[in-house]
Amino acid sequence: MPREKGRRVVTQNKKAFHDYTIGDRIEAGMVLTGTEVKSLRAGRATLTDAFATVDRGEVWLHQANIPEYLYGTFHNHAAKRKRKLLLHRREIDKLAKAIADSGRTLVPLAIYFEDGYAKCEIAVATGKRAWDKRQAIAERDMRRDVERELADRRRRGR
Repeated sequence: MPREKGRRVVTQNKKAFHDYTIGDRIEAGMVLTGTEVKSLRAGRATLTDAFATVDRGEVWLHQANIPEYLYGTFHNHAAKRKRKLLLHRREIDKLAKAIADSGRTLVPLAIYFEDGYAKCEIAVATGKRAWDKRQAIAERDMRRDVERELADRRRRGR
């Protein structure tokens, strides 16, 4: 069977864009078991409360929920186990230095397949305060209103 080409997104962490200001993004490989890959290929995963850490020179993904494979046997995996992310040493050092500053964390943004390999996009993120969130919502609403008004004007102009 030929390897699939291109990028196929399994899940995205949309809540991260609301709760955090996203900084540098890095693509990382994932160490998975067979049933985890099968569950991901079925499109089953959530990153809602997930985060990543740098422990002893390795990057780990915590709280990512990849449910058990429906047709698995007793060899099934634990749904919320911690998973190792594969990065180059200089990338790990860069991330460790970036999150050493207070208020920064590593947040997974998406899990996807890139040319058949499972990947996780992580980002250095800074938490937003409540007023930042309100301001972002207000900007989004204003942008939406402007777009709506422009669309109405284009329609009337015909």
